[in-house]
Amino acid sequence: MQQFGFPYQQSLKAQLPAHIQTLISAAEAAADTAYAPYSNFKVGAALVQTDGTILTGSNHENAAFPAGICAERALFGSLNMGSGNKVLAIAIAYKTENKDRHPPLSPCGICRQTILEAQLHQQQPIAVYMSSPDGQVILVEDASYLLPFHFSSEYL
Repeated sequence: MQQFGFPYQQSLKAQLPAHIQTLISAAEAAADTAYAPYSNFKVGAALVQTDGTILTGSNHENAAFPAGICAERALFGSLNMGSGNKVLAIAIAYKTENKDRHPPLSPCGICRQTILEAQLHQQQPIAVYMSSPDGQVILVEDASYLLPFHFSSEYL
């Protein structure tokens, strides 16, 4: 049986370059705008483009589950993919009332596919910074690592 592995880095937010700390802080601030009355699990996402523009999004729950939307998909839904302005990185952060362990947050499968679709469209890797409330960060430098057997237009 074949095995799959990929490189990643783990650090603390305070150890990252200032522009990445700013991106993660934007994701943390976006989590404050989340609508999560059912789970109280607030997620924020922020991306930075080649021109330095930072966009944000947050999750929005719905009583008619699963009609809600994740922060990452809300964010990419506002992205103008035809502008020629490429996405360099995305940061994902969360806030929860749960007082247990807080590992960095990884995107769900649909969000992984959404991020990867943008990466395939722009033909340039998107770095993914996954953070936790206590400042732990995992960096994956290429979104395709998070979804190795992805679906793409080549199947259509």
